[in-house]
Amino acid sequence: MTPKGLRDEILQLPATERLKLLEEIWDSLAATPEEVPIPDWHRAELDRRLDNPAPGPRETWDGVRAKLRDKKP
Repeated sequence: MTPKGLRDEILQLPATERLKLLEEIWDSLAATPEEVPIPDWHRAELDRRLDNPAPGPRETWDGVRAKLRDKKP
């Protein structure tokens, strides 16, 4: 079966089955991360961020949560 044929069959599945298939595919990729290609520009961006990390959060999670609770609908 061609990749296009497989894709067409997958797209005919109900959403719940497509989501399950997506989860299974994602899990298979996560099981072998060394096989997942990383584009050079991703590596460059990661290196840049590691060399110049952003400052820590300006607010604590408790502070953000309190602000959200105080908002009136």
